[in-house]
Amino acid sequence: MKTRKQQRKFRKASFYLSGISFFVIRINDTRMKKERVQFKNREGIELAAFIFHPLDRHPRFFALFAHCFTCNKNLNAVQNICNTLSQMGVAVMSLDFTGLGSSKGSFENTNFSSNISDLVDASDYLKARYQAPSLLIGHSFGGAAAIFAAGSLPTVKALVTIGSPSDPKHIAHLFDDHLEAIETEGASRVNIDGRGFRIHKSFVADLQEKDLGAFLAQLRKPILILHSPQDTVVALQHAARLYEHAFHPKSFVSLDGADHLLSNSTDSAYVGEIISTWAKKYLPAPVVPNDTKGHEVAVRLAGQGYTSEVKTPYHHLLADEPESVGGDNLGPTPYDLLMAALGTCTAMTLQMYAQRKNWPLEEVNVYLDHDKVHRKDGDHVEDKNSKVSRFTRSLLISGDLDEAQRNRLLEIANKCPVHRTLEDDILIETRFK
Repeated sequence: MKTRKQQRKFRKASFYLSGISFFVIRINDTRMKKERVQFKNREGIELAAFIFHPLDRHPRFFALFAHCFTCNKNLNAVQNICNTLSQMGVAVMSLDFTGLGSSKGSFENTNFSSNISDLVDASDYLKARYQAPSLLIGHSFGGAAAIFAAGSLPTVKALVTIGSPSDPKHIAHLFDDHLEAIETEGASRVNIDGRGFRIHKSFVADLQEKDLGAFLAQLRKPILILHSPQDTVVALQHAARLYEHAFHPKSFVSLDGADHLLSNSTDSAYVGEIISTWAKKYLPAPVVPNDTKGHEVAVRLAGQGYTSEVKTPYHHLLADEPESVGGDNLGPTPYDLLMAALGTCTAMTLQMYAQRKNWPLEEVNVYLDHDKVHRKDGDHVEDKNSKVSRFTRSLLISGDLDEAQRNRLLEIANKCPVHRTLEDDILIETRFK
């Protein structure tokens, strides 16, 4: 019997652009959340990447993520940030640099310049297959690479750095004890986070040639600098120097309490949310067609939990279950959303009615709850022990309204479209799409 891996079908394609040959392996399901892709860089080395797609496949924009030194795309923080951004409508490519993760090639033959060129090649791939990235995101050493890569990518309109050094040479502190050996012998094997890497003299020399401060001062693209005051790998002073060198518009957000690798998933999810919100200022969503039609809503659940992505024709949101029942509590429950639908429809209906009547309605607050109750004795049903859903709705209305007007608004609340839909006979048809 074939394994699940053997049973998976792949679609292959190849194309040529700007002297770079791309070879793509893509799982056939076009609705998948995280797409695995492979492409060859300008040196002919096959690089591996993930593309995190938003639910409707019509992203607000594409972003490109550069991971930290010797890290890879599988780092939990990278996955969480990319996943959070995709939930908010942003498509993100996270790639492994040459010689790291699932990418081919030898790490010892790479340097800072090759990291930059890998990002440029990844951008060319996105441009050919989807659309060019508008945002570059770099974590730690990847932030420095992202800044330099942005200078070669006119489609990139904004930058984000996370715990990034203000000088590429800062990375040399990881192998300070080997610098003499690297200089005299041409290379030395160093241990970084429990893993051995061979560092060549050309790598160190390449770092010395890059003046990030001067380059950033000339770049003049909006930048968001995220950094933790408790970062013990790259001190907070680096964020201050990046901010000093950058031209406005520039923003700084403190990741208070976070470590350098954003090991706490709450911190990395927060970073994704901040990036998404900040980017709205500089990367407005284009007007594009939706896969949804009319008032259709799309929902996607991927992974082991209950967190569900919701895409309405124009908005993204999350639904979830409480932690007490195995959820992550990242969004309202399905019944919370149902009550929210009734409550918002009630408030909007009262507002429309009061405006039409020219009544001085100032504010409407709607409070809702849901439970199950036994049917009343008077109900003509066979099973008197059966229960029905009950929505309890309380109104708090402000404004110079007399009693007759308030009573009329109470009547109108019972006529809101969602209220009437819930009381009507409802048909729900389910089929495979």
